[in-house]
Amino acid sequence: MNAPIPQHLIPEIHQRETPAALIDALKTRFAERCSTALVVREQHGRDESSFAAPPPAAVIFAESTADVADAVKLASQYKVPVIPFGVGSSLEGHLLAVQGGISIDVSRMNRVLSVNAEDLTVTVQPGVTRKQLNEEIKSTGLFFPIDPGADATLGGMSATRASGTNAVRYGTMRENVLALEVVLASGEVIRTGTRAKKSSAGYDLTRLMVGSEGTLGVITEVTVKLYPLPEAISAAICSFPSIEAAVRTTIEVIQVGVPIARVELIDVNTVRMVNAHSKLGLREEPMLLMEFHGTPSSVKEQAELVQELASGHGGQAFEWASTPEERTRLWTARHNAYFAAIQSRPGCRAISTDTCVPISRLADCLLASVAEVDASGIPYFLVGHVGDGNFHFGYLIDPDKPEERETAEDLNHKLVARALSLEGTCTGEHGIGLGKMDFLLSETGDGAVEVMRTIKRALDPKNIMNPGKIFTL
Repeated sequence: MNAPIPQHLIPEIHQRETPAALIDALKTRFAERCSTALVVREQHGRDESSFAAPPPAAVIFAESTADVADAVKLASQYKVPVIPFGVGSSLEGHLLAVQGGISIDVSRMNRVLSVNAEDLTVTVQPGVTRKQLNEEIKSTGLFFPIDPGADATLGGMSATRASGTNAVRYGTMRENVLALEVVLASGEVIRTGTRAKKSSAGYDLTRLMVGSEGTLGVITEVTVKLYPLPEAISAAICSFPSIEAAVRTTIEVIQVGVPIARVELIDVNTVRMVNAHSKLGLREEPMLLMEFHGTPSSVKEQAELVQELASGHGGQAFEWASTPEERTRLWTARHNAYFAAIQSRPGCRAISTDTCVPISRLADCLLASVAEVDASGIPYFLVGHVGDGNFHFGYLIDPDKPEERETAEDLNHKLVARALSLEGTCTGEHGIGLGKMDFLLSETGDGAVEVMRTIKRALDPKNIMNPGKIFTL
């Protein structure tokens, strides 16, 4: 059995009663699509975070907006919490039923509703995953670029304001969601935004819902931007004598205006882990993994300029992935870095960080943080979407040793404090959930958090929409 988690690291659990009458009503409405089986509830009561809580009282498998609305109306009638569920890939405890309630699984709402290739938009149900979407639209010559690594649903990606490896060129979900359909806490269905590229019509409710983490409503449709597939794509890796050299190169690349599509930092620990996991032969040094999009001539120019900048910082072994298969192999290895790290220490859990700072402060933040974790003795891996100032440590802890968790949490607190002092953020893409609640007040100030609470109370007066996340009421 795992050793006890230190008290201050346990999420606040205040279970609210789920009346038998509600369960009966849900079973009447949804029949076999309402499950109270323990194994199903447990599956829907955990994500990829290191937090734990009792599972929800029931799971509803929604297949339409009407299903979601009816489930929410019944939950509202009994003042029971509602927690949206996509594929369970979130990292900050978003899915945990810390106040009990029901989980609404939208994974069966997985239809691409309309592709408007001429307008570069697509509308999907929330259970459509990013890989599914790109597979279904590949014949149009368009693609959806937001790539958080996991094959997440677009509903979940919208709710957490996800981004990932392509954000340096294509932005985040904030820039790419045009419109939403949302079921509010009352069961009312509203639409926000349109397929038009811009609007000055009233409050920007789309931006309010993007990043709300299920605390204001359940997303049931998403309209996003699409982009033409680049005429040419080229990927390259470059090894460096130090992390600082790799970071300084990245800063120069961004500051001189190279329109690089992806630039990922992988530290030497991660390279070793990825080599072992994916059977690669990468040089075991800090590395940048880059990708260039454009015309053949523009891609060549970008790559040559980046290679020149990298050489100025000791970059060497500049290697090209010239075929789609080679590019896929490299990026698959990058996306599997988390799993490679977990396998490097059997039985461990990873505590992940998610700070983001202005690009000019990246070296200051990253190098000081590396020095701290090296001194701690905690095994770790480091990857970063460094083109936009975002990076992640994964502290690999033994769950049977509370002192390791304490050390990792202390490192995370110091890292966040450093990022905030450099005008950065505690979370660049994972969201607040449970894991970053302590940091939100430090980042935004009491006034901003109170405005958030006011909005939450107005839209969700019974506090049933994923309660206990982002902030407490």
